[in-house]
Amino acid sequence: MLPPPDAFLPELQFQTARSSGPGGQNVNKVETKVELRFQPQASALLTEEQKLRVLEKLASRLTADGVLIITAQESRSQQRNKELAVQKFYELLQRSLHQPKARKATKPGAGAVRKRLEGKRRQSEKKANRRADY
Repeated sequence: MLPPPDAFLPELQFQTARSSGPGGQNVNKVETKVELRFQPQASALLTEEQKLRVLEKLASRLTADGVLIITAQESRSQQRNKELAVQKFYELLQRSLHQPKARKATKPGAGAVRKRLEGKRRQSEKKANRRADY
């Protein structure tokens, strides 16, 4: 079970920078881009098993030091970008920790087998009727 998003806030580090995109003169003056940094290995909220799973699933998104970096610069507001970064982080964490149910192999039912064979028989008859008997 994953703790709520606000439980991770003490473990997250935020850095701001000037953003690109909409905002006009605001973009040139205000640091609205937010960069969120998280170290899965150092997390006190994740179990060892969860840490390994996160490191494995998010390997392509981690830096060489094992830091997950998420940026948000969609909004003109730094506060809104911070909220978006935390939201992205939590969704990414949930997706990486999700374990799909194992598929149980089953045999096809008698009706399904009958239907498949009937379709094959019908197709065979259709092709046989096309042949010219010499």
